[in-house]
Amino acid sequence: MSAVSTDPADGGEKKWRRRGLAALAILLPLTLAETSYDSVREWLHGDDLIARDVEFGQSVPFGGSEWRLADLRGGKAGRLPDHAFAVIATFAVTVGDPELQKQWLGCKLMLTDAAGRRWLPDFISGVSLPDGVMNCTSAIFSGAKKGEIITVGETFIVPEDAIKTIRPAVGLGSERPWFLRFQRPPK
Repeated sequence: MSAVSTDPADGGEKKWRRRGLAALAILLPLTLAETSYDSVREWLHGDDLIARDVEFGQSVPFGGSEWRLADLRGGKAGRLPDHAFAVIATFAVTVGDPELQKQWLGCKLMLTDAAGRRWLPDFISGVSLPDGVMNCTSAIFSGAKKGEIITVGETFIVPEDAIKTIRPAVGLGSERPWFLRFQRPPK
């Protein structure tokens, strides 16, 4: 007969401690990965992170419609701070899927520059969009039909040092984390 040891320093307790530590080393990273998965997914879908570059004049499918940069113009107009320019970017959009409220939710027109900076639309006193040009929100609720071409645009205030490298861009909730970044019109 063998005697059973009741000594706590016995190998059985040490074995269970090692197993517990090994399980902790495996389960802790898995738990962190599981709990952060939704946060990472939301982060990726909540911002425009990955650019799809588009040549000027090219139409690209995005959010169920075909987007093309129609015009990019700027200058000194309205009431602007020193060393700032007003810029108007307009896009010709051929509606594909007429459910714009679903496809274009979170529509965001913006300007980017070579340094990675971004500008969102801004109200400029004395500067307005040309006739027939809608902002994203107006376009979403316009009731546009499949095949209809609508013009979407915004006004921006951009610092003088960025004017030479700005590029218009479009982000849509249904396409995030991707966004379209258009080449400037040739001079």
